[in-house]
Amino acid sequence: MKSIGSLIAKRLEPFGCIISYNSTSKKQRIPYRYYPDLLSLAANNDVIVLSCALNDQTHHIVNREVMEALGKKGIIINVGRGGLIDEMEMVKCLVDGVIGGAGLYVFEIEPGVPEELFGSLDNIAQLALANLTAFFSDQPLISPVRLD
Repeated sequence: MKSIGSLIAKRLEPFGCIISYNSTSKKQRIPYRYYPDLLSLAANNDVIVLSCALNDQTHHIVNREVMEALGKKGIIINVGRGGLIDEMEMVKCLVDGVIGGAGLYVFEIEPGVPEELFGSLDNIAQLALANLTAFFSDQPLISPVRLD
């Protein structure tokens, strides 16, 4: 929880998000719940946002064990470096439903994107088209956004 992590947390607060963090040590001035390791952070939260540096200690910090702890509804957001996530394991976990999703700003080997991820783009496009068709036909939407 350094400068970027703090800025992300600050932006999430107005949405009522319960914010937790993992860092090399507990920060006395930070009011959020601290977890000493990423595995316990993943096991107790629905979303992990990665914003740390890539180094020997953080390379593939999000591995299969962390993804399994995050769970079927869990989401990984990476705004750091691609090497923070074991990308091949992430793809397997997405395909197998081990985790719920991933929002990736970067990939481990750019500009290469794992081909398995393109199938999900096709699904998203089909869902968007079905919603548009339903909307313009005055039919119920397939995936409405609830604002309650």
